[in-house]
Amino acid sequence: MSSPLPQSLVLLGAGKMGGAMLEGWLRIGMNPAGISLIDPKPSDEMVALAGEKGMRLNPDPHSLGPVEVLVLATKPQTLDTAAPAVQAFISPQTLLISILAGKTLGDLSARLPNATAMIRAMPNLPASVQRGATAAAAGKGVSAAQRAMADALLSSIGKVEWLEDERLIDAVTAVSGSGPAYVFHLVECLAAAGAAAGLPADIAERLARATIEGAGEMLFQSPLSPATLRQNVTSPGGTTAAALEVLMADDGLKPLMQKAVAAAKRRAGELSG
Repeated sequence: MSSPLPQSLVLLGAGKMGGAMLEGWLRIGMNPAGISLIDPKPSDEMVALAGEKGMRLNPDPHSLGPVEVLVLATKPQTLDTAAPAVQAFISPQTLLISILAGKTLGDLSARLPNATAMIRAMPNLPASVQRGATAAAAGKGVSAAQRAMADALLSSIGKVEWLEDERLIDAVTAVSGSGPAYVFHLVECLAAAGAAAGLPADIAERLARATIEGAGEMLFQSPLSPATLRQNVTSPGGTTAAALEVLMADDGLKPLMQKAVAAAKRRAGELSG
């Protein structure tokens, strides 16, 4: 069985997320000689990595011709200005993978008419530590082989969920795209509560941070559901049960989180026009 990894790939935008994806591709064995990076202001680290691995950095688009995969990882507002040059990389056989926030498959098709096979993906910040959560939606022109290729590339930075309806991307943005910030704020709140309970602030923060890190690792390693894990650490009538009575009340964490996710989803829809 042939490898699903492409032989030629252009990454447009080698910033934090593009760089995280690139590291993932190299880690799973993609040939760096087949990778070209396009970035008007590459970091010193990216310049050094390209030189070390033998990747082409900012080559003339016409010198490459059509490529197997084109990944768009720039800022969304640069799409209009970059589109004419990007067209040079695209043939009917090219798979276009976009992680541009707010840019639909329709937006991409309008600006890049050469592209017939397109996938819209939404990775999140933990991709930078290979624990990303990415949701992806494929356009009608994507073949089974191309989808498998995209899955291999996106899986290099974490877990991938495929959506049947691109319109669900706004909900994905509200859950996993913005979700890391919710968790970071939970650490802040838990630390503040610990300090209010009498702990020195620095100790409360370290304990809160280590607790969330450990709970996250348990989620990562365990096949059990979050509900089962919660029940396993909750003794009837104990301290955890007392706290959960507050968190699981009718006006507790669940309705607050639903309100927060709804607000993020609504804003995602506004930003995508």
